[in-house]
Amino acid sequence: MSADAPAPSRVKRWLREPLLHFLLIGFGLFAVYSALNPQSGDRYQSNRIVLTEDDLRQMAVAWAAQWRRPPTPGEIRVLIDRKVREEVLYREALALGLDQGDTIVKRRLAQKMEFLAEDVSGVRDPGAAELKAWFEQNRGRFAQPERISFRHLYFSPDRRGKRAGDAAAGALEKLAGKPADSPSAVKIGDRFMFQDYYADRAPEQVADVFGAKFAQTLFQLKPGAWQGPVESGLGWHLVFVDSITLGRVPAFEEIEPDVKAEWITGQRAEAKRKMFDAMRARYEVVLPKSSP
Repeated sequence: MSADAPAPSRVKRWLREPLLHFLLIGFGLFAVYSALNPQSGDRYQSNRIVLTEDDLRQMAVAWAAQWRRPPTPGEIRVLIDRKVREEVLYREALALGLDQGDTIVKRRLAQKMEFLAEDVSGVRDPGAAELKAWFEQNRGRFAQPERISFRHLYFSPDRRGKRAGDAAAGALEKLAGKPADSPSAVKIGDRFMFQDYYADRAPEQVADVFGAKFAQTLFQLKPGAWQGPVESGLGWHLVFVDSITLGRVPAFEEIEPDVKAEWITGQRAEAKRKMFDAMRARYEVVLPKSSP
């Protein structure tokens, strides 16, 4: 046997090395990924990172907005290094396909597409006749709800228990024929956590404080006298309605700027819908059989 006989055994030992196996597996996975995702490595074919004067200006402006002074030359260099680091990491992440399957990235890109659609969906200015005709067809959008101004006296179940409703009914007899601001009225009720007087409130605003049932009952009362007891989610109340303003649709001339803003919003939404429909038509959606 020659002096070179031990060489085959060294080769065998080398082939059994775990490190070699790891490197071969890694290379194989990378080759398979590159074959399945050829576009990921081509997203940034250039290895140049170009920063323009406008980029530097934007960095300086952002710095000044935060620190209330322009950056020094040294701070500009730090900003440039930070920008280059961000761009390098971004490109390398794309090359590795790290953006794929990431929910946060998907949502962010979808949001940017929404903003892009908003920018490109330019809307022309409507003519006066066109705008007025649209208003007539959509008058219900501009209906103003009825509104109410009222004072109330509160009777607390926490303080009076089950007698709160009866106490309110007894107090109503003492207030018969007396005005809303009668000195005796102030002394009758219990302390209320919010206001005693509410001016020019819509039904929804009343319901937010007292509940929907109270608001519905309140708008059925006639102004000018103490009435009740009316139950709310907080307890019992005697109510003096000062005034009720009926709901109405304003004339076009009163709210023309609002009508125009609503028209533009609708036109922009329609343009975005059409744009999405055009994009959506390029895709086939396949759902599992178990989906509704």
